[in-house]
Order: sequence, then C-alpha cells, then structure tokens
Amino acid sequence: MYYIGLDIGGTKCAATLGKATESLPIIQDKEYFLTAGQNPTVILEKFSAFIEKHLKDKQIQGIGISCGGPLDSKRGIIMRPPSLPLWDDIHIVEYFENKFNIKTYLQNDANACAVAEWKFGAGKGSDNVVFLTFGTGFGAGLILDGKLYSGQNDNAGEIGHVRLTASGPLGYYKHGSCEGYCSGSGIARLALIIAKQKRYKDSFEEYKKAVGDEISAKTIAEHARLGNEFCKAVYRKSGIMLGRTLSILVDVINPQKIVIGGVYMRSHDLLYPHAIKVMKKECLSYSLSVVEVLPAGLSENIGDYAALALAIGDY
Repeated sequence: MYYIGLDIGGTKCAATLGKATESLPIIQDKEYFLTAGQNPTVILEKFSAFIEKHLKDKQIQGIGISCGGPLDSKRGIIMRPPSLPLWDDIHIVEYFENKFNIKTYLQNDANACAVAEWKFGAGKGSDNVVFLTFGTGFGAGLILDGKLYSGQNDNAGEIGHVRLTASGPLGYYKHGSCEGYCSGSGIARLALIIAKQKRYKDSFEEYKKAVGDEISAKTIAEHARLGNEFCKAVYRKSGIMLGRTLSILVDVINPQKIVIGGVYMRSHDLLYPHAIKVMKKECLSYSLSVVEVLPAGLSENIGDYAALALAIGDY
C-alpha cells in the first residue's frame, strides 16, 4: 500500500511517496519545492501534480501533512504559522480530499514527528513518549497511553514557551524560556550572552576568529569538541537548562521515553551529561527510574517519515 507525505516548512516543502511495510515505510519518490515567499496556491498545485503523477499507476491510501503551527488538525486548517505568513486560513485537508477523494490528515510538525518516532523510531514499543523538536524552535509532541495527545485546541506540548529564568536568551517571545536555552537559535543567542563574561574572553575571540559571523549551534558544537572553553560553556549551560526542562516533563508526564531531534540528535554528547546531572537532582526518583532520553532514531529523514506516519494513520 502506498501513502503520500507532505512536509511544509518555512523555507521548503517536501512531497514523499512511501510504501508501507511491517516496519519503516520505504521511500520511493521525493520532490522538494521552495516555499519562502510563494503563494500557497502555487505549492498546493505542485503537491497535486506530485500526487497525480503517482495515481496513474498506484493506489494511494492516505495523505499526511506535517506543518508548523498554529493549525487546527480537527478541521484541517493551517492558520498562519510565523514561518508561513501567507498561509492564513488554508483549508488544506478539504482541498486534497475534494480533489482526490483520499483521506487526508494534518498535524503540527512536533506531533507528526512524535507519531513517527513512536511508530518507527526510538519510541517504538512504548506507550508514553515525549518527542522534542530542539531545532529552530523547541516544542513537544505527546504520545500518552498509546495515543497522540494534542490538547483542547492543538496547543498541548508547547514546553518551549515555559520560562525557566527571569532573564536569559529570547525564545518563543520570552527571555529565559526553554526555547531560549534549548533550540538552535537559542544556543546562538546564549553564546552572545556568555561571550560577555570575562573568563571566556580569550576563547571567545579564538572561536570568533575561526567562524567569523557564523555563530551557530553547529559551529559552537564543532569547536566545543575541539576543546574551546567558551563553546563548551555554551553547551554546558544549554545542557543544564535542558535538564531542568526534562525534569518538568518527567515529573508531570511520567513518560517511558523522551526522544529529542534537531540539535540534540547531533550533539547529545555535549548536552546529555549536563542534563542528566540536573535530572538526578530534580526528578522524582521513581519517575526518573523508568525514563530513557534518546536522540531521534529517524535521523535527518524524520520530516519525511513524520508526514508518512500521519498518512498511514492509527494514532
């Protein structure tokens, strides 16, 4: 059986054809489209052309759409995400169901990734899974008692909006928020704050000389692994704040697995040692004893599998 996954991002979109198997779907075709500045109608037409191409010789069982919020998954409407300002009140599920008469599902990207990791990745076999994005932003998708939980109006899991400190790097409209400390953009802002500390003056200058204006989570991680004290301090602080964030989730939700993508997936060696020290101090011991913190198992392809997981359904 074949399924279509549509992953809508602020910079680009991806359309994927997947064949269902007993485990991970097999990706058989994939196309990218640039979305920045594009009218939504243009992108919907390109998605439609991709679907029509495969309907000629394949029976498509479902269409899954992963997109940043806000959106209304129950009514199938995209409601002007910050990275997609032109996508305002787009009835995208209705559009595809009317056009192709194929069951279509819409979820925000964190929820979609949670379903994918639960079905096919690091969360497989568990009934209580938290997925954390840790990318440009920081949000959570929640699998509770073997079912996706999205809240009353699709706003469950917005852990990035929780404030950890009275001041600190900006994220999700709040200084000192979880997203401010635990996101790619947040780590870059955190670096500028730590750079002002006198003890890291020399190592910051060394790092800045090497990267120029490319101060990013990626380059900071690279130089932290080379032993740069400033860069190690940035990841140490982010790891500590990640530990505080995970402690909240462990105590409130009592999950079996916390799966983290994005920056954590690539740099968990720099973050986890600091996070777990905090968790051992902050978490209820009997909740901490049953949880695993894992990098995303679907790696850089998680967006493709997330949309396909929605298309396959049963979540």
